[in-house]
Amino acid sequence: MQSIAGSTVLVTGASSGIGRALAEMLLQQGAAVIGVTRHPSTLPAGVAPIQADLTKREEILEIFRHLGKIDALVNCAGIAYLSRIVDGNPVDWEEMWRVNVFALTLCSQLALRHFPREGGRIVNVSSMSGHRVPPTGGFYAPTKFAVRAITDALRLELKSINSPIQVACVSPGFVDTPLLDLYFRGREESLRKTKESMTMLTPEDVACAILTILDAPPHVEIGDIMLRSSGQQM
Repeated sequence: MQSIAGSTVLVTGASSGIGRALAEMLLQQGAAVIGVTRHPSTLPAGVAPIQADLTKREEILEIFRHLGKIDALVNCAGIAYLSRIVDGNPVDWEEMWRVNVFALTLCSQLALRHFPREGGRIVNVSSMSGHRVPPTGGFYAPTKFAVRAITDALRLELKSINSPIQVACVSPGFVDTPLLDLYFRGREESLRKTKESMTMLTPEDVACAILTILDAPPHVEIGDIMLRSSGQQM
């Protein structure tokens, strides 16, 4: 990407949380934004909607069937359930795997043919849980470790064919989004105490980190930005 202004960016999970904050910031900087969501009516004004359920392979394929040129893909969509390995619900595991891993990977593969000859950028929203397994990591943490591996694998594959497309990750700690509420479902008191113990990251904080990657000069390749609240210990 030469600059954000005038670029076209495809954002998954664009109707809430980090994806929504990013879409709004991109619009403010003069980008055209295409937002993938299950709920198009909740997208920010000015975002071109694509309705899709990322747990369904055919709907992911449909996103790209009539898509024109894009300069960047940002995989923001994600699911976070507290679902342990020893006794968690495999239905939760499957949904997290389908959205956090399979959909992200398939979107990345399909997006490659829509970048201009001079390249573009793919940014995957991972997590600090992809760098270390917290005590409540359960099956969520492995999906985020997979995101890091997929990012590195794709970067190496693109390098091997001399592609100018760059791939990066952003790995935040606790972010005050609906995803966090989902992760703490049934543990609302624990969430309340966690919020009282620190000033959490906002979606805008993470969106700014993504913009740093998107706005970097073409010769600057950023691998992974790790960020957490100064009040978060690990």
